[in-house]
Amino acid sequence: MELTRRDAIAALGALGAAGALTVGTRERGNDDERVRETFVAASEVVFPTEVEGIEGFVETFLDGRLDRPAHATGLRRTVAELDDRAADWYGDRFAALAPDDRDRLLREVGADTAEEDPEGTTAERVRYYVVNELLLGLYSSPTGGELVGIENPQGHPGGIESYRRGPGE
Repeated sequence: MELTRRDAIAALGALGAAGALTVGTRERGNDDERVRETFVAASEVVFPTEVEGIEGFVETFLDGRLDRPAHATGLRRTVAELDDRAADWYGDRFAALAPDDRDRLLREVGADTAEEDPEGTTAERVRYYVVNELLLGLYSSPTGGELVGIENPQGHPGGIESYRRGPGE
């Protein structure tokens, strides 16, 4: 399935993100570029394998999420910690690691089993700010929602007909 920038904007709209209409107009600093690279790399191991068009989708979705100052600070801080762990354990930044090493690092950090908490441990913050953020964007989009049988994700109109049909019809 091909994700598009339009899917990212739809996901932001479903989440009520104020930046959804101005996506693509913000300048990126070095920290935001680091976040973008990390999120693209993480999505390659978090998203289902049949998903394509990841980079454009993730960049657009993140532009809308980085418009929230407090949230952006948490994203940046968590990515810096994830990069520190990657450098200590694997010798390079998270985005520079091979996909298998990225997947292994997320599991070793504990992001696969941790409860999400924006103020918690590193594992809880990685779960909240990286893993859950990516999955929220994916499954809030119309294309991503189709992957799990959510034909009409919350916030997207589908009309009366979508409620009369069964999943996948």
